Amino acid sequence: MRKLLAAFAAATMLALTSGAGAQTYPDRTITMVVPFAAGGPTDTVTRLVAEAMSKDLGQQIVVENVGGAGGTLGAARVAKAEADGYTLLLHHIGMATSATLYRKLPFDTLQAFEYVGLVTDVPMTIVARKDFEPGDIKSLLDYVKANKDKVTLANAGIGAASHLCGMMFMSAIQSPLVTVPYKGTGPAMTDLLGGQVDIMCDQTTNTTKQIKAGTIKAYAVTSPKRLDVLPDLPTAEEAGLAGFQVGIWHGVYAPKGTPAEVTERLSKSLQLALKDPNVVARFAELGTAPSTEAEATPAALKAKLESEIARWKPVIEAAGQYAD
Repeated sequence: MRKLLAAFAAATMLALTSGAGAQTYPDRTITMVVPFAAGGPTDTVTRLVAEAMSKDLGQQIVVENVGGAGGTLGAARVAKAEADGYTLLLHHIGMATSATLYRKLPFDTLQAFEYVGLVTDVPMTIVARKDFEPGDIKSLLDYVKANKDKVTLANAGIGAASHLCGMMFMSAIQSPLVTVPYKGTGPAMTDLLGGQVDIMCDQTTNTTKQIKAGTIKAYAVTSPKRLDVLPDLPTAEEAGLAGFQVGIWHGVYAPKGTPAEVTERLSKSLQLALKDPNVVARFAELGTAPSTEAEATPAALKAKLESEIARWKPVIEAAGQYAD
């Protein structure tokens, strides 16, 4: 009987402790890992969301940049972290494409994480150095096809959003171009601004400011319809690139095994953050919009990741470009 009572008391204490832990989460600083360099488009999105979530959670969310290997180093760091809700990952579409781009990943993409929710789906823009010869998207297509051995297409490295969009662009025009990979979006944009490379495909979060300032030339946006922030910029489909729609979606993840109560708390906080007036306004300035409440959920992010892995696998395999 004494043993039975002792076991019952221990079980009761464990339940009370677990419940208290869930109720008091978070009680210290949270780290949100960005698997890319500071100052890039995903970093910008992360810092806006982290600030808004911090206000709701009552604890600071510190953004940590762990760049390298197309975002897989940062993702691996979170996959191996303690599953307590204090280390999170905000990653973009590269979470899905890395499953095919890297034939030897240090983690199982679909099994190594818990899901928190979708954040935003950022359109891409096709841009060029400001003195590039073609005047509009249709003349650009003719020009690059006729000069495919001379035109340089910059990207932020294999697996980056600009690389994925660039692959889709070359596939759409059925012509390879001279690609110039960089170690991040910042260096690539710097050389585009300086005229060292010709064209680039990158997120509106990184190009809108430059387009409005006239420091780069814009040809098209990859969204289904024109953007309010860039109303004069046609869609790629308007120029005859049927089906050329590329959105760089972002999501928040936690290590596998993170308690369901914690991921649910984080998901609710994310939903509130995406309604924050500052987040909504800043996202609009960057040419994007926050995910809806229904999208900022674990189930929606899981479904998105699964569908995007299936979508990009044949594209990457057809291109034959792998990161390892």
